[in-house]
Amino acid sequence: MRKQEWIFTLALVGLGMMVANFIGFDVAFSQSLPGVLVLLVISAAAAFLSWLIPLKLPTVAYCSILGLLCACPISPVSEFVIQSVGQINFTAPLTMVGAFAGMSISNQIKQFVKQGWKMIVISVLVMTGTFFGSLVIAQVMLQLTGTI
Repeated sequence: MRKQEWIFTLALVGLGMMVANFIGFDVAFSQSLPGVLVLLVISAAAAFLSWLIPLKLPTVAYCSILGLLCACPISPVSEFVIQSVGQINFTAPLTMVGAFAGMSISNQIKQFVKQGWKMIVISVLVMTGTFFGSLVIAQVMLQLTGTI
């Protein structure tokens, strides 16, 4: 991806996160902006590191590592990062990720259908199993912590 495409995509995602955070959770744009900027800077730095470092790690791995380093207690910016990103509700970026995943899958639907009905059945079973597995883990953890 070219630099201009990254900048455009990150700006679009940032705007989408702020709109989703405003509509869904009544968080003002001025409150969301620092957190969105922190997330976008971490994402841009991760994309740059993915290009710079010759390891075959996905960009999301660099993004996770940078996020952890920025938020860890020994980081001089951890308090600001945690406070500003805390204003962003988790489902606001998730909305954008879901939208982009849907768009990327839509380009490959013909290829998916060519693989036959068995692949559709397997996909439904995998998604259902993943959902119920997550459900069981969440239920157990919430009961162990006394939340429910």
